[in-house]
Amino acid sequence: MSRVGKQPIVIQEGVKVNVLPEKIEFEGQKGKLSSPLLPGIKAELEDNRLILRREGETKELRSFHGLCRSLAYNAMVGVATGFSKQLEIVGVGYRAKLDKNKLELSVGYSKPIIYKVPEDIEIILEKPTLITVQGIDKQRVGQVSQEIKNFRKPDPYKLKGIRFVGERMHKKERKAGVSGVQE
Repeated sequence: MSRVGKQPIVIQEGVKVNVLPEKIEFEGQKGKLSSPLLPGIKAELEDNRLILRREGETKELRSFHGLCRSLAYNAMVGVATGFSKQLEIVGVGYRAKLDKNKLELSVGYSKPIIYKVPEDIEIILEKPTLITVQGIDKQRVGQVSQEIKNFRKPDPYKLKGIRFVGERMHKKERKAGVSGVQE
């Protein structure tokens, strides 16, 4: 059995689960999500636990087993508590501003970058240099966070840019021979 797939999912309080032939629907206080059931994977609801089983032992089915379980677990956690990622902006004069559903980033370019926030994502500015991205879908939260980070990736020489909170950066030394001295 798949190490991940064989673990039962304990359903949190306040989450309703509906098992359909091709997907599992979750409904909680944060909203609704569904998780796909790939061919050959079956889901059963026993007591307060969701158990996923596979029909065969092929390599593909074993990998699908763990995938379906992880997707279902993430959907259950998303509708119950939600997901969040934090980004920090490092650099002199670098900052962010939020107007309704538009995030304005001043990160060293001649004009500020305007990013339209998707409807299923919530962005909170705790400080002008600290952005929190929240939502119920783990994949969407990560994708939006990465899109914001890509506007100004961290520079390895000066360590300026947008990065995840807690992300470790190693400062590179300047390149040899840049000083302009000719031999």
